[in-house]
Amino acid sequence: MSADQLFTPITIGKTTLANRMVMAPLTRSRASQPGDVPTEMNAVYYAQRASAGLIISEATNITNQGKGYSLTPGIYTDAQEAGWKKVVDAVHAKGGKMSLQLWHVGRISNRLVQENGAAPVAPSAIQAVKSTSFVILPDGTPTRAPCDAPRALETAELPGIVADYVAAAERAMRAGFDFVEIHAANGYLLQQFLATGSNRRTDQYGGNMENRARLLLEVIDAVVAKIGADKVGVRLSPNFIAHDIVDDESEAMAMYLAVEFNRAGVAYLHIAEPDWAGGQPLSDTFRTNLRQQYQGVIMTCGGYDAQTADARLASGTADAIAFGRPFIANPDLVARYQQGAALNAPDQATFYGGNEVGYSDYPVLG
Repeated sequence: MSADQLFTPITIGKTTLANRMVMAPLTRSRASQPGDVPTEMNAVYYAQRASAGLIISEATNITNQGKGYSLTPGIYTDAQEAGWKKVVDAVHAKGGKMSLQLWHVGRISNRLVQENGAAPVAPSAIQAVKSTSFVILPDGTPTRAPCDAPRALETAELPGIVADYVAAAERAMRAGFDFVEIHAANGYLLQQFLATGSNRRTDQYGGNMENRARLLLEVIDAVVAKIGADKVGVRLSPNFIAHDIVDDESEAMAMYLAVEFNRAGVAYLHIAEPDWAGGQPLSDTFRTNLRQQYQGVIMTCGGYDAQTADARLASGTADAIAFGRPFIANPDLVARYQQGAALNAPDQATFYGGNEVGYSDYPVLG
């Protein structure tokens, strides 16, 4: 690929994107309360960044049970759906495309954000002792709190989890999203099922690789059947080690899943690279093998800039590159990269929670 390939169109499923720059999913904790509803402020923020070829929304709870962080939006009530429609309409009005990332945190939660103070759920009753949940204390103080011990999901409950993903995907389509992204990465519920260290089940959802992948593949098949494979993406994070994830078969699982994603016709595969969390970097051999196993669009995310993104595209092991923090501080990141302009520095103090400050008030060129 040539050095300007980052700015050329690409088609995912049946949807053509203006360029290969993707805005990565970024939790910003600014949903309105009560109800975790997207607002006009969120619509302004996303519309400012609509020059990205694709915007992937912040991770969005498919149920209250799937919630682990206060002030994060949902997609399981009519009000949430209506709020997201305002966001998508604003992005589309600026010529952008958008994917809704569907999220169930599993054990990365605390009773303070669960309905009626229930315990979080997980594939097995193994606590994430090194991880925290973001909660609002009864006195209104926001804080990080240890993740509570989860209970293991009963086998009979798992069809309900699948149904929750399907219902969320249906709502996303009604709200106007171009895609949904199944979040099976970063230590949350679906990766907890995939990983050897967090899944100790003895039923058909635990044990060998095929069993540990069963829930994710059931989710994908059900969502594809409902909304069409051309509108479905999935995020994986091979070698990820945060959120107490231990996995002896991480790369092998990714290869197995890549073959299954081809079978299902999944439109894109979004790889969250492990380096930032301290995981073993992905090798060139792994990337080449993944490219051979999966024929859909591969996007990758992990500390790229314009130059390293061009190099990754030129290698042929990725078709699009997702950028996270650069998009926080640079609504016009595409133009800045095209022009070689300097970037605004992100203000980490305003990443989570708050108002427009550090959210929709970053300056643009000119």
